[in-house]
Amino acid sequence: MVVTDLTVDLPFGLSPEEARILLAVKLYEIGRVSLGQAARTSGHTKRAFMEILGKHQVPIFDYSPEELREETGH
Repeated sequence: MVVTDLTVDLPFGLSPEEARILLAVKLYEIGRVSLGQAARTSGHTKRAFMEILGKHQVPIFDYSPEELREETGH
């Protein structure tokens, strides 16, 4: 796994921890990282990160309507 450091000037009032969480949430939401990778990026466990996703209204499982119909048989 390649680790890259990034230095960013954050807007006033945005802590480094909050910025890491927001970055991880967005990367997970757009499918660029797995749940585990996003959790590590955020500095939280998978379980805690799943709760964070809920607070940001990001689904943990993103099924299309067709996939849901296939799963339920309807």
